[in-house]
Amino acid sequence: MRNEKIIGIDLGATNIRGAVVSDEQISEIVSRRIHVKGTEEEVLEDVYWLIDKLIGKDVKAIGIGVPSVVDVEKGIVYDVIHIPSWKEVHLKEILEARYHVPVFVNNDANCFALGEHYFGQGKGVADMVGLTIGTGLGAGIIVNNHLYAGKNCGAGEFGMVDYLDQNYEYYASGSFFQNVYGLKGEDVFNKAKAGDEASLKLYHELGTHLGNAVKMIMYTYDTGLIILGGSVQMAFDLFEKPMWERIKTFGFPKSIEQLQIKTSELANSGILGAAALYYDAE
Repeated sequence: MRNEKIIGIDLGATNIRGAVVSDEQISEIVSRRIHVKGTEEEVLEDVYWLIDKLIGKDVKAIGIGVPSVVDVEKGIVYDVIHIPSWKEVHLKEILEARYHVPVFVNNDANCFALGEHYFGQGKGVADMVGLTIGTGLGAGIIVNNHLYAGKNCGAGEFGMVDYLDQNYEYYASGSFFQNVYGLKGEDVFNKAKAGDEASLKLYHELGTHLGNAVKMIMYTYDTGLIILGGSVQMAFDLFEKPMWERIKTFGFPKSIEQLQIKTSELANSGILGAAALYYDAE
């Protein structure tokens, strides 16, 4: 049981959310919309506003997950998705100077994996992959109970690997329906849930692509547990069977016999994972 009070912050494309995490419990979540088109300083003011609501003398550290490439050691974020003004923000340095506590910054997909490892389906599992399937395809990798982010915080960018005529993200994410068929994912989901055969067939196709993505991950990291997060996890029952059909064509059958694929049950894995950046640094 960890009783340190850590602020966890999930900086998203449109909103920033945060809470204090302690003893595996999460405080009331504070959130607000971000000035997405604002200046670097205006967006920083959104971050300050949120932290000011949560900070106290007993807060040990601050962890923040961002949708961008991060220099983890220096806490610099580059080219934050959907926030044009955040080209190079020395976030760790700025926040430590203001709040006088250690600050840990990392990619949001890595925070998802850490959240699952410390608080969710991956608790007690030394090696796992957290796979976020939303409009994109991201991942965080846990090796020997620690996050493996790579030299440039780019480990786990499986979605960027070449696949067919595009890459895995193009075919194995929630954007698949729009990318390939010009359809809204929400419409396909609703029709599939209602039993529409054409929509069910599209999910079968998505499952095949995801199965190929899992095979690629297995050839790379040979993990025993993959946890799915993101919006597409809600449709797991629609693509699970064709996904496993592809996975079972993996070249080493014994490895697949031991593979578990679970869906996230954490409501706030991003916030929890951001707080867990402090634990991972120990």
